[in-house]
Amino acid sequence: MVKKAYQKLLEKQQYEFIGNHSAVKVCTWTKKSIKGEGVCYKQKFYGIKSHLCCQLSVTVNYCDMDCVYCWREHYNEPFTDIDDPDELLEKAVQAQRKLLSGFGGLEKANKDILAKAQNPNQFAISLTGETLYYPHLSSFIRKLNEKGFSSFIVTNGMLPDILEKLEPPTQLYLSLDAPDKDMQKSICKPIHPDSWERLQKSLIILKNLKQVTRTCIRITAIKGMNMDSAAGFADMIKIAQPHFIEVKSYMFVGASRLKLVMENMPLHPDVQVFAKDIAEKCGYKVIDEHPASRVVLLMKEDFPGRIMDI
Repeated sequence: MVKKAYQKLLEKQQYEFIGNHSAVKVCTWTKKSIKGEGVCYKQKFYGIKSHLCCQLSVTVNYCDMDCVYCWREHYNEPFTDIDDPDELLEKAVQAQRKLLSGFGGLEKANKDILAKAQNPNQFAISLTGETLYYPHLSSFIRKLNEKGFSSFIVTNGMLPDILEKLEPPTQLYLSLDAPDKDMQKSICKPIHPDSWERLQKSLIILKNLKQVTRTCIRITAIKGMNMDSAAGFADMIKIAQPHFIEVKSYMFVGASRLKLVMENMPLHPDVQVFAKDIAEKCGYKVIDEHPASRVVLLMKEDFPGRIMDI
């Protein structure tokens, strides 16, 4: 069970618990979409409609890194009472509806969009914690696949043996925030002594998984820390050869403000320059961007199926 004080803290931050270690939190872009104030970069890049996206975690209580840029508070504890994957989907939808209930009385809310938002069909399993520690993750992904729903899974690459056997989600993300072992220690603060070796193995696995799912490497750009390392990132990208690369700005929010300063947050033009430098060094191209999120999308070549119809 998640420690009560920690659970109360997350609930104050509008997390809705759907189990012992699973929770839903409505994304800012879902709210903006309902109010007609724009959409998430995932809609622009991949066709994932913001008002139909449910953001959740199945590992609220555990991560094996303490990244300096992470905006989430941490409380690690072992998994004991494991949430049932067959119940998570229904509970997640119910939680999403509950969290959106207040929008019914909001004059600015688009009532048609709000009505559709009651039945999400995209599940972003990346809210907090290292997702692959949930022992029934493949069963949950399989259930989503059977329903015809899409799923985006994010991992930090510390569990390559599990990654290799994972049920294919719609799109698989690997976070890549440091181009060398020393920088990984200072930025990601992993608990595993062989964290760098685990990451290298995961990069190779990601390349192999291209045959069964869409793959993406996400780089969090932190000014003054990793933005002078385009060549190092490019070398690692060449190993994984993902379909997509997202170069996204660190945002000075939440718990990260205790570890970093405002000056560490790059502006979108900074991200553009960094992304272009990486692209040129690994044979990718700038395909799209979302200035509001300070993120740039790189691909080797664009293809029609990039924008999905879920």
